[in-house]
Amino acid sequence: MSESDGATLWKAIDEILARPVAVLTFAPDFPRVQEVVTAARAASRLTDPRLTQVFDAAQDEDHAYVVSEWVTGESLSDLLAAGPLDPERAAGLVAEAAEAIAHAHEASLYHLCLRPAHLVWTTGNTVKVLGVAVDAALAGLTTDHPGHEDAEGLGRLLYAGLTGHWPGDEDEGGLPAAPMIDGHFATPRQVTAGVPGFLDTVTVRATLPESRKGQPALASPAEVAEALADVPRPMPVSLPYAAAPSVTITSSPSEGLDTRRDTPPPAMMPMRPPPRQRGSLLNRLLMTVVVLLVIAAVGVGAWTIGRSLGSPSELEVGGGEQPSTSKPAPAEVQVVKPAKADGFDPLGDGAEKPERASAAIDGKPSTYWKTENYNDADLGGLKDGVGLLLDMGKAVQVSDVVATLSQAGGADVELKVGDSPDLGALKTVAKQKEGSGKITLTPGQPASGQYVLIWFTRVPADEGGFHGTIYDVVVHSPGSA
Repeated sequence: MSESDGATLWKAIDEILARPVAVLTFAPDFPRVQEVVTAARAASRLTDPRLTQVFDAAQDEDHAYVVSEWVTGESLSDLLAAGPLDPERAAGLVAEAAEAIAHAHEASLYHLCLRPAHLVWTTGNTVKVLGVAVDAALAGLTTDHPGHEDAEGLGRLLYAGLTGHWPGDEDEGGLPAAPMIDGHFATPRQVTAGVPGFLDTVTVRATLPESRKGQPALASPAEVAEALADVPRPMPVSLPYAAAPSVTITSSPSEGLDTRRDTPPPAMMPMRPPPRQRGSLLNRLLMTVVVLLVIAAVGVGAWTIGRSLGSPSELEVGGGEQPSTSKPAPAEVQVVKPAKADGFDPLGDGAEKPERASAAIDGKPSTYWKTENYNDADLGGLKDGVGLLLDMGKAVQVSDVVATLSQAGGADVELKVGDSPDLGALKTVAKQKEGSGKITLTPGQPASGQYVLIWFTRVPADEGGFHGTIYDVVVHSPGSA
């Protein structure tokens, strides 16, 4: 439990879904209850998984509350406890936050008070931005320029990640204040060696107007996101696969354990000759006979095999051609790049995060497409499936499709192929139960078509909700259909 200015945050358990949730309650004299509840209700409609999901918000004469997901992980303050981050990692975290907040701005919802504690690297290895809309209402913050305010906040987070300092008048989240040069905050490159020039420029354009030297300001989270669009994104940590035992592996670096076997093999003890027994001559004669019989059997077998291999076949005797016993070389498999991708929700509102669909085919393992959040693994009982539809641009023959899903187990996936983007025209050619990580969907029979659909019929529990995730899709084909 934590309390601040009449608002109290509790950790509770949702008994229906058996998950922890955050519950915000208010003192009777808290002056902005209605504003907070209204902001929370608006935030509950946001669909970006990098924003805290609000489950419920209510107010009556006696009490009010806001229920949201309980986020566990390391805040930016925690990550900076040992010093500045690697520049690419800092930029990747802020780029994810910028995209998420830009999504909120599209719905006219703002943060206005971005601090290191609001940016979290979760235990599920994803970025989460806490407090959009709600924290501003709690603090009573308003502004006529929300785009500029949040762009500046993102710039401060990037400054902190690159330098380990906070560009403000006071310490923030345990971070020391940024150093001053000639009455202005030093730029990241003046504080920390090795900061790339373009990241220094992005930070200056977002946060440090005195150092811009004629460069235009980044005036919205969308502009910050665009400026950081090409930085590598923080990757989820893959679950290790158990390696097969091997005599060449002597240690386990992942666990720091030395598993070398230094015990020498047991010494060979000299064997005493067995005592002489009577009848040893007879035994030797019997052994000689057995050996001769074995040699004879082996010779007959070898002669029979050689004769059969050397004899002409019946087809050769008859003058016909002998069929070749060699198998034809398999057709070379090639990668076919989709012309475009789209979020596919024919049983719902028709769209399923279409703006992020291209991230699944851009060849970058750090970007991804996600379904909407659902209340349970069966898509909330709202529909039988939802998926990612690939338009190959022309009909192709599909050898297999390799899809990289999240590491959260429990995804039931079908592969559908057809010549029309209508669900009824797409034929199911492969299925995968309880899929996670990299999976290969291989049709049992030849399949071809212009459209390839990865169809989730069940989605795994992930980050306080249920959704399917695709980081990458590769379509293999032996050639055009």
